[in-house]
Amino acid sequence: MLRGFYTAASGMITQQRRQDTLSNNIANAETPGFKQDQATIRAFPELLINRMGKETIPTTRPFSVPNQQQIGSINTGAYVQETIADHQQGGLQETGMATDMALINAVLPDELGSLFFTIQNADGDVRYTRNGNFTVDGEGYLTTNQGYYVLDQAGEPIFTDGQAFSVTSEGVIEIDGAVIPLNIAYAENVNDLIKDDEDLFMFTDDEAAVDARDMADVSFSVEQRFLESSNVDQVQTMTDMMQAYRLFEANQKVVQAYDQSMDMAVNQIARLT
Repeated sequence: MLRGFYTAASGMITQQRRQDTLSNNIANAETPGFKQDQATIRAFPELLINRMGKETIPTTRPFSVPNQQQIGSINTGAYVQETIADHQQGGLQETGMATDMALINAVLPDELGSLFFTIQNADGDVRYTRNGNFTVDGEGYLTTNQGYYVLDQAGEPIFTDGQAFSVTSEGVIEIDGAVIPLNIAYAENVNDLIKDDEDLFMFTDDEAAVDARDMADVSFSVEQRFLESSNVDQVQTMTDMMQAYRLFEANQKVVQAYDQSMDMAVNQIARLT
């Protein structure tokens, strides 16, 4: 009976964490370049149950073996193993802002690969993002809305001096006759990336993305005055949230049923009269 408590409780915790993931997706449905998270649910290892009888099986040897009858397996619950970002590209939304840019994956050699803008955060570490909602700070540098520098192909912050600029489809910024290529990074396997704060990605190990321009089989385009929308399917996400809520309720009722059975076993059946 106690095993049933644990199994139902693990189901409740699993659906609660799944609901948290879906809620975060909905909250960022309007965030440019946001990649929705998908919770992967896994069952705990199953247990094989055998019944050990008192009868013994006779053998030709001078001893006998206990009679063992296989009953079956029992599951011990489920848990959220991890959350994985879905890097499928979102749609384009025209904004008319010269500092907005959308990165389009034209040709990639592997379905697990993806392209990113390269960012330098406040600690000086390199991060990657699909959110091209950029701006120009008071010093004339191209930055994210959080104030992080957008890097050029040489890995340096892009200085615009507050002047108007244009961006070619090849990802080159043209300012007063000067050309500054954006640092477009290619990650061969997006599963090696984890989400950092402020809609940024980082590698799990001491790895780094490669320059997309150095990859002969990778092509991309950059659209100025456009933003990539999030890839959150709001209708499907709301449906999944309702499903998670119903499954949470079902496990909750199982816990209540076990609680009533335990109450009867302890306070009624075992009562001394």
